[in-house]
Amino acid sequence: MALHANLTPEAQQALLKQRRNTAISSTLIAVLTIVLASVVLAIFFVANIEKDNVQIVSYQGRPEAPIDQMQKRKVTRQVERTPSSPSSSMARVIAANTVSNVAVPVPEQVSLEISEDFGDGNDFGDGWGDGGGIGGGGGPTFFGQKVSGGNIVFVIDYSKSMGGRREELMRKELSKSIGELAPETNYQLIFFAGPAWVAGDEVIGKCSGTSKGCEVKHERKTYEYTNSGGFHGWEFKDKIIKPDWIKVSDRNLKKSIEIVNTQKLVTGTVWKLPLHLAIEEMDPKPDTVIFMTDGVAGHDSLEVAEEFADIARKKKITVNAIALMEPKAYEAMKALAEGTGGTFALINSEGEKEELNDRDIRKKEKEKKKEKEKNKDKDDE
Repeated sequence: MALHANLTPEAQQALLKQRRNTAISSTLIAVLTIVLASVVLAIFFVANIEKDNVQIVSYQGRPEAPIDQMQKRKVTRQVERTPSSPSSSMARVIAANTVSNVAVPVPEQVSLEISEDFGDGNDFGDGWGDGGGIGGGGGPTFFGQKVSGGNIVFVIDYSKSMGGRREELMRKELSKSIGELAPETNYQLIFFAGPAWVAGDEVIGKCSGTSKGCEVKHERKTYEYTNSGGFHGWEFKDKIIKPDWIKVSDRNLKKSIEIVNTQKLVTGTVWKLPLHLAIEEMDPKPDTVIFMTDGVAGHDSLEVAEEFADIARKKKITVNAIALMEPKAYEAMKALAEGTGGTFALINSEGEKEELNDRDIRKKEKEKKKEKEKNKDKDDE
């Protein structure tokens, strides 16, 4: 006969509560067991990261021996093989003449192989191109004379006597010289005949030997010149042009060369006006003045040359003088150049430097005088 016990409601609630607590306890124990197992596995399988401390030793080298006690070392042509990489356990040593708190690491590998890509890496960059500009390579020259300095002024004769072969030589050589100017150079072109003007200015009026004056338009301002008579009597009237420097650039050089080849010749020959503009009005002062003419500026040419040579020498300005196919200007031009430490050159009809002594000069002057008389006779006929 089976006996069955019936639980009271209070006993049933207590039993359910006990089961619930037992389930919660089992779940917490399972979670903690999993976490503990994960920690143990992490410690067991994950290796410690050890820091590789490189030992660097430096020592102070001996002071260098005096130069007179140093022995010459023999130069060996034997090519050494590339050494193998040093072992990481080896101590790396750096020799130093002074002790420093900062050590310089030794590179792991040294390559003795010469790269064929010099100048094309990340440090040097591209830039060996031939360029598309006008700027020069070995520096400018003018009829064989070296043109040097950061500030250069070309003072060029644009008188009507420069026509023909002289004009052809002058325009060609001047264009070439301007095109060779270095990028860091400042330059200016001063032209002269009776008046003097800056390249690009407009000469207004008829500047003839019989006219009493003419005008030059420079940067929207008008400058007047007076003439006391003849081809050599020109003077500044009131205001004097103050030429500005031109910075070398492709655009400026092209514009200057265009002016050189299109500027018209004007009557007269006066040296003191353009030399005054170049030597006394330029600010800052020029380093070099290139002065070229085909003739003398009246009976006082030597006096003018010596006066401006003295001014230029005191300002440490070098004047290079070129007499183009005109030995008559030899003495004055030479005094102007040599008085400033510059060079003088007499250029013949072939555009080459010609060496002449006093006898040769007198002979050429006689030949020229005869030629003028002959031409005059033809005109009379």
